[in-house]
Amino acid sequence: MEAEVAGRLCNLSASRVADIRPGTTGSKPRELIHAQGALFFTAEDGVHGRELWISGGPQGAGPALVKDARPGTATSNPRRLTVAGNKLFFTAEDGVHGRELWVSDGTQAGTVMVKDIFPGPLGSAPDQLLAFGGVLYFAANDGTRGTELWRSDGTPEGTFLVEDLYAGEDLSSPGAPGSSSPRRLTQAGDAFYFVAQAGNSLRVWRSEGVPGATSLLATAEDSFLLSFTAAGPELFFLLDEQQGQASLWWGQGAQTQPLRSFPGFYPHELTPVGETLFFTAGGGEAGLPGDAAGEELWRSDGTAGGTVKVKDIRPGPESSAPGAFAAMNGLLYFAADDGSRGRELWVSNGTGKGTLLMSELRPGPGSSSPQGLTVIAGTLFFSAETEGRGREPWVSDGTAAGTLPLAEIAPGSASSNPTGFVRVSSKVFFTATEASGGEELWVLPVLPGSQCSELPVE
Repeated sequence: MEAEVAGRLCNLSASRVADIRPGTTGSKPRELIHAQGALFFTAEDGVHGRELWISGGPQGAGPALVKDARPGTATSNPRRLTVAGNKLFFTAEDGVHGRELWVSDGTQAGTVMVKDIFPGPLGSAPDQLLAFGGVLYFAANDGTRGTELWRSDGTPEGTFLVEDLYAGEDLSSPGAPGSSSPRRLTQAGDAFYFVAQAGNSLRVWRSEGVPGATSLLATAEDSFLLSFTAAGPELFFLLDEQQGQASLWWGQGAQTQPLRSFPGFYPHELTPVGETLFFTAGGGEAGLPGDAAGEELWRSDGTAGGTVKVKDIRPGPESSAPGAFAAMNGLLYFAADDGSRGRELWVSNGTGKGTLLMSELRPGPGSSSPQGLTVIAGTLFFSAETEGRGREPWVSDGTAAGTLPLAEIAPGSASSNPTGFVRVSSKVFFTATEASGGEELWVLPVLPGSQCSELPVE
């Protein structure tokens, strides 16, 4: 099994892509994303502030600064990197126009502000970016109509307001334009859903990307609507109507319905496996009591009767606290603590009998605490902390025998803390910290075993 995993990965040793910021500080790459056959990310090289970088693409194989959008040591701080169609969108602040929407093709000339939506130094503060139908939808404030729903195809003329859901004055601030403040934008099937204010109510809306969004659910404006998650064409979300506990809701098309209320902490880790939703629920504390069995694994098929606890992994009032969910090959992989073997790697098919410890990476009561589970090329990439190795990168094919550590990046008990695994063509990129250096970008080849010998020597 080791040969099979190693063959698919070509080897089990990652290499640093470049020392973008020499020394112990590191460039701290963030928001790694695959776009246009290259890796885009933000980094701070100590000279230009935090800006947009690329590895691969039109500027060559090595990492390079795409553009110093805010020249000098000040930072444009690119955020919300999102691919829509064949374009990479993000928000940035160039020091003149405030925070606005930008687009990049990986070149300096092709990295530009899309449109000055709110002219002047304040900026329109674009947020909640969502790719839908090959274009970008987002929330922005043009200075006259408040924060509303916009769309963009990456051109000035193709960037415009879609929906003004809160027209007129803000009821709580006379003279100011009303803002519906769209958020939680989530595609499910052939539409997307979001939360937005309308007058004195908070609502769930359904949109097909054109004017005429449909209000599906209205609640008091001080309620909380959160954790919007799609499972195929179905939508799941949480609603807390200022009761100190949340209800799980289901929606599809124009329909919504409550499934179950959960006392204590909000359910979290909502993760689809096919059209089944898995999540963690039942946690609580003094003053906010949860389930008597503690925080455990649950699932829902979108019906009240089908919203059930999968298994009490840690019997009794203590919690197994499932987390770090990832779906692979129709199964859920996650970390949990059964009370005797520490926090380790588990797998579930949605049944009690099919919810099992997959691999005990740190034998005994100690915990390896797997984190950042990411599925790439039929393989789980994650970090785990084991005796004498610190927190380092691991891979798994979903079996105990095929769960293996990569070569240490920070040897000994030091931790490299790998995170942000992203595949670009035949490589997996992630960030990690060497014992004597800072946090930088690392890479691991991923190819069928027969092609590994064809890789160029770097």
